[in-house]
Amino acid sequence: MIMHKLICFLRHYIDSNRYCSIMSVSLPSSMRKLVVQALTSNFRKAIEIQTVSLPVPTSGHVLVKNRYVGINASDVNFTAGKYAPGVSPPFDAGFEAVGEVVAVSDDLPASLVGKSVAHMSNGAFSEFQSVAGKKLFEIPNAEPEYLTCMVSGMTAKLALQECGHLKKTDKVVLVTAASGGTGQFAVQLAKLAGCHVIGTCSSSSKVDFLKSIGCDHAINVSTENLNQVLKESYPEGVDVVYESVGGDTYETCVNRLAVKGRLIVIGYISGYQKPMGVASGSASALPVKMLMKSSSVSGFFLFHYADQWRATFHELCGLYKDKKLSCTVADGSSERIGGFKGIDSIPDAVDFLYSRKSIGKIFVELNPQNTGNKL
Repeated sequence: MIMHKLICFLRHYIDSNRYCSIMSVSLPSSMRKLVVQALTSNFRKAIEIQTVSLPVPTSGHVLVKNRYVGINASDVNFTAGKYAPGVSPPFDAGFEAVGEVVAVSDDLPASLVGKSVAHMSNGAFSEFQSVAGKKLFEIPNAEPEYLTCMVSGMTAKLALQECGHLKKTDKVVLVTAASGGTGQFAVQLAKLAGCHVIGTCSSSSKVDFLKSIGCDHAINVSTENLNQVLKESYPEGVDVVYESVGGDTYETCVNRLAVKGRLIVIGYISGYQKPMGVASGSASALPVKMLMKSSSVSGFFLFHYADQWRATFHELCGLYKDKKLSCTVADGSSERIGGFKGIDSIPDAVDFLYSRKSIGKIFVELNPQNTGNKL
């Protein structure tokens, strides 16, 4: 037993010195991360910030210094345990990050060190993170805009592609919560497909934003009745709906589908923070409504399409590089001087998302820019 512990200690010591020796700057011995300690959709009550030892990358893994992390509405579903029935705390939270590789395991090339990368790995709300090398998306530089091409952008691209089946005969696409992290992509991708796009939002500033990214008809649901506007302006109905709100909005979308229309449910944010999640509504009438219009409702969950992530990410990045796609981000500077910085500000960023004030993808800067390592 003593010999085993000594070997483990020596291995850790050697590995630690190995990856420190190939860095241009020394690495800290500890880091902070966000850990879920209670199952609840109340994000602040669910989490705890802990200081732990810096992880050593095991076989096939790299150590990433997470510079920026993305905030998603579904973060509260994750802390509530809704994505993994039977899960018990503690467990790490956070879905996505952008940063730099600062260390590699012995079986990976040392040339990876210093590369800017994006990754989708549970536990991203951490200053440093051990990530499987096969999960890395190499990017030109660590900019927050690349966060948008992961959970938010991929959801829009794959949902419209795999469930929306956009085709030339589709004339009208409706995107709910269109000014948010994923909605902005659905609007632009539908426009690139040649569709007339309607987007719902909740303020005049969001109306202006939607118009700036090509939305043909922005509806401010704070001052306009969605059902009435759709009924009067689009009497033949809507061909494809990209729906993320739930509740009454979902019911309206079902009722306003065109013949052979498709409704894609990618979320139900109106119920995420409620104990019961989502009300049943008039679900019993849904089969009749679908039958009478030969329409359909499909659910979309991004993690069921992991085999398409890499190609989709690079396709979105290509559109961004070619300036065919705008990737709008929100750093929280409208809420506080300097924006959301440091792991302590993650709960504030989640609150900001649910305040309905934000436009685009919300992010938090965990680690400052390393100006000596431009790639």
